[in-house]
Amino acid sequence: MQKKRLFRKKFLKSGIDGFLITDLINVRYLSGFTGSSGFVVITKKDAIFVTDFRYEEQAKEEVKGFKFRFERRERTKEIKKIIEDYGIKKLGFEDHNVSYALFKKLIKRGVRVKAVAGGVESLRLVKSDEELSCIRTAVQRAESAFRKLQPSIKPGITELKLALKFEEFLKKEGCKKIPFEVIVAAGSMSALPHAKPSNKIIKKGELIVFDWGGECNGYYSDMTRTVLIKDGSTTKQKELYYTVLEAQSRAIKAVKAGIKSSAVDRAARSYIKEQGYGEKFGHGTGHGIGLAVHERPFISWKSRDMIGQGMVFTVEPGIYLPGFGGVRIEDMVAVRKNGAERLTKLSRRLRVI
Repeated sequence: MQKKRLFRKKFLKSGIDGFLITDLINVRYLSGFTGSSGFVVITKKDAIFVTDFRYEEQAKEEVKGFKFRFERRERTKEIKKIIEDYGIKKLGFEDHNVSYALFKKLIKRGVRVKAVAGGVESLRLVKSDEELSCIRTAVQRAESAFRKLQPSIKPGITELKLALKFEEFLKKEGCKKIPFEVIVAAGSMSALPHAKPSNKIIKKGELIVFDWGGECNGYYSDMTRTVLIKDGSTTKQKELYYTVLEAQSRAIKAVKAGIKSSAVDRAARSYIKEQGYGEKFGHGTGHGIGLAVHERPFISWKSRDMIGQGMVFTVEPGIYLPGFGGVRIEDMVAVRKNGAERLTKLSRRLRVI
């Protein structure tokens, strides 16, 4: 009820009297529905949930506080019927999720529409205690899976075999869904921020980047650790690692409510630049996480997001040297009154195997 009330308060300021929500993550946030087909219409007084016959029983179990309708006709006809039944004069819709084809069909049916940006997403920025509890469990599951993987990290095994074992451990920890394909990237492959596990055999002296996440009740975690396989010539690898670690520490220390997210990015980026690796850190320093792996706030030099108490996001600077390797360290933080609480409890010390 609270979510719908807050959402109404927001959209009424946009000059509309009804709002169509089709993004399934936003549908889940507002209604609790976990199926793959459904939409919501919020009016000044009512909340309508619509799905098809495949999900009728599931919706009755999951969705509370909504009036139910089940699709018996083409979707735009269903939307038009709701507009007529509830006297909606102008319908808002999510500007990022309605296709041009659907937009044209609505116009053709005489529906007055208005694109609105960030309606539900702005509510999702701040996590409730219940949401934070799910995120903490997702973190714990991911960390436990990594601990179980560690005995398998050794020369001679392939990236792919490690990744498959990792995903198995995540599922055994209770993750119903793997948030994204686990990254296991060794040697020169670790210089690719989004490398895919391959049949490359792990060798001595190589850096290995592990990027993975856990899940609990649809909420995700995301973390990265870089491991070094022991060898006599690892001075450069260690230099990269401790540069990234210091950059991350500075960024976490910079976190506080009321600042621009770009200030957190700057804390990490300026240090990496001072050490001579500025051109080798090309991605943002972090991103929000919750029902989606990547959501606001975005921690980047390009972002205009403001940091607020109750937000949860990653802090993940990295350095990538083509042909040599890369280092990334990623932790999740929650914004508290006096700064950042690090939700990730795994040690950040360099693990040498």
